[in-house]
Amino acid sequence: MTVLILTCEEDVTADMVVLHLNATGVPVVRLDPADLTDGVALSGEYVHGSFRGHLSVGGRLVGLSGLRSIWVRRPGTPAARAAVPSAWLSEESAQALYGMLRGSDARWMNHPDAALRARHKPWQLRLAQRCGLPVPATIVTTFPQAAREFAERYPDLVVKPVSGAHPQDPPRAVPTSRVAPDADFAAVAFGPTLLQRRVAKRADIRLTVVGETMLAARKVSGADDEVDVRFAPPTSSWEPVEVPRRVAAGVRDYLTAAELAYGAFDFAEDGDGTWWFLECNQSGQFGFVEVETGQPIARTIAEWLSRPGPDPRSRTDGANTAVS
Repeated sequence: MTVLILTCEEDVTADMVVLHLNATGVPVVRLDPADLTDGVALSGEYVHGSFRGHLSVGGRLVGLSGLRSIWVRRPGTPAARAAVPSAWLSEESAQALYGMLRGSDARWMNHPDAALRARHKPWQLRLAQRCGLPVPATIVTTFPQAAREFAERYPDLVVKPVSGAHPQDPPRAVPTSRVAPDADFAAVAFGPTLLQRRVAKRADIRLTVVGETMLAARKVSGADDEVDVRFAPPTSSWEPVEVPRRVAAGVRDYLTAAELAYGAFDFAEDGDGTWWFLECNQSGQFGFVEVETGQPIARTIAEWLSRPGPDPRSRTDGANTAVS
């Protein structure tokens, strides 16, 4: 049984997992949907009440019935590197590829439907609150007056992108930033803006969850005005930390409700030790945490992907109904 990894060509995070899979002799096929139809081919046949499909990657033929798991890591846009790319060809290729894969009995990390839903930050915040995780007061708005009134109630705010995507090519990370006290919020009218009460944090928390395994790391905050840990100077290192019992319970409920097998959670720890939920990235990076802490995240993912047979708790469409 083969592990299928859907990701782009240059993905060091995926490389770390592939090393562990190779070391244990688990067959792996790595596929970038962007290579359809140049380097990657597919064929599926539905006849006599059953579906049979195959993928060809670099001359290697893999049957869908032979897939034990599918890791949707960071796939490219289907057919983006075709000889004559087009939006129509990308849509056709996506429908064919993901439609065929949904017909397999493989376990997903994470299922495309669940992953797409889980990207939406307003949805994340509501689910986190329902699962008992503390969430800072937040507003997403295109009304300048609503933003002003929110700022009057919560004078210390940060602004962050709603989607995390950047309009430039190649995409760049857009940092979370503090809002100036004299901001007039007129520009809010030109696009949805996410404003959030700033947590006066003493540390950043990255909690990586693989199935039932939780691996948390903590990094002490530096200057008082430091907001986005990704752009903070390296004044401290990530260190392993235990997950509080209530947080662990809330995270388990979150992943079960979201139907995710993997999640990279970001929390801000305040002066009282409370972990405030900021977001959950369903395909978040973990390499930087593993390098600094030595936590076996890549090995844990490889072990999850290597489990034999389909998940007995999966639905007929392949979506995980519970974290496993």
